[in-house]
Amino acid sequence: MPKLAIPELAGREAPEAGVPPETDHFLWTQGQAALIRAGRWAGLDRKALAEEIADLGGSQTSEIRSRLTVLLHHLLTWEHSPQQRTYGWRATIVEQRVSLDDVVTMSPSLRAWPAEVLAKAYRLARVRAADETGVPARSFPPDCPYTLTQILDGRFDPGPEKPDVV
Repeated sequence: MPKLAIPELAGREAPEAGVPPETDHFLWTQGQAALIRAGRWAGLDRKALAEEIADLGGSQTSEIRSRLTVLLHHLLTWEHSPQQRTYGWRATIVEQRVSLDDVVTMSPSLRAWPAEVLAKAYRLARVRAADETGVPARSFPPDCPYTLTQILDGRFDPGPEKPDVV
């Protein structure tokens, strides 16, 4: 599969600054960055740039909720279907824990966000786990059975111990 090539703009002439973000978002961001580097403040699209900066924070909160949902989904499948455990489930659990830690390390002000979205993430994870395992949704607890500390703890594995993972 060919790798996606992202154009390297460093060292090139500044991109077109007048391209609106809805026409070519990537080109617009590069143009705005070039204007900032050049100190050409009057040329900045201040309103759109302010919205873009605000959206960056929103994308981090969405990423936390999404990763927490995936993590809970796999913890539930791990616990409720031990006979179906796979290395892929284990790898996903580890990846989501590490990635969640990365996000809150980069933005410590979001450290409380996982607790705020835990119930919502669990509701979706419960549905996904039921679909994947074939276990009826009513068989899973209605509320998250794990504490946030357990969820994020790399040593925590719910359910019966079963060392052989395929």
